[in-house]
Amino acid sequence: MPIPLAYLGVVLIWSTTPLAIQWSGQEVGFLFGITSRMLLGVIAGLTLAVVMGIRLPWHAAARITYLAAGLGLFFAMLSVYWASQYIPSGWISVLFGIAPIVTGIMASIWLNEQVLTPARVTGMLLGVAGLAVMLLGAQSLGTSAPLGIAGMLFSVTAYSASAVAIKRINADIPALATTIGGLAVTVPLLLTVYYLSDDTLPQVIPVRAAVAIVYLGIIGSVLGFALYYYVLRQVEATRVALITLITPVIALLLGHSLNGEPLQPEVWVGTTAILSGLLLFEYGHYVNGWLGRLLGMITPE
Repeated sequence: MPIPLAYLGVVLIWSTTPLAIQWSGQEVGFLFGITSRMLLGVIAGLTLAVVMGIRLPWHAAARITYLAAGLGLFFAMLSVYWASQYIPSGWISVLFGIAPIVTGIMASIWLNEQVLTPARVTGMLLGVAGLAVMLLGAQSLGTSAPLGIAGMLFSVTAYSASAVAIKRINADIPALATTIGGLAVTVPLLLTVYYLSDDTLPQVIPVRAAVAIVYLGIIGSVLGFALYYYVLRQVEATRVALITLITPVIALLLGHSLNGEPLQPEVWVGTTAILSGLLLFEYGHYVNGWLGRLLGMITPE
């Protein structure tokens, strides 16, 4: 596949996923939406693995990787679906944009990666300021909106912890195997939660919810990950990181135009601060280099 087409595919899938998440739970409940999506995703993933001739490794490191991926996916996605009841879909993408910052902090602690440069600390502070602005804007959405923001922050933390754990395990297994193994851990947990919640199966599934579930299960869960890992292998990491700067804006516009979601001034101010912080966090080494050269020019020897 041409790399630009794959890159565009990742941007489109990630931009439309938040709105599809919200639609998939309407009139059927968020638990049914996420459980059916993940169940469909693991079936589609196993089918794809058989077609491509990919076998799931089963050595110790692989099993621990599946567990780390599955637990992270379970807590992260369950929180996203729960939070989608209280905040607009566009906010999901914006708030999830801080994941690289949270992952960087965890990596500096558990992987001993030197990521907390002055520019990145400034980026983190900008992200926190953006969250504060969006929290103020959430008051106009009702008293439950802060719960949605809290759910998203928990989701980001779970996702980042899982990513760092997988990195630390460092098992040499195919990306599709990691995805399928993680889904295989997540689905039984979701089925257990669904059973304990006493939620009944919906008698009727609206067409929009059904289409959203199928889209998320096949396109979002399987094709989206496959394209992402393909792009990650072919393109510089800095260009891949730009995806998290593009998708929140598109997701906000899609939510506004297709779902009638309001776009208050606080939303744009908070989004700008968060994305600016992420930009500084991802590309802060350029800022540090410029500052160093500038100081070298003005400081007498």
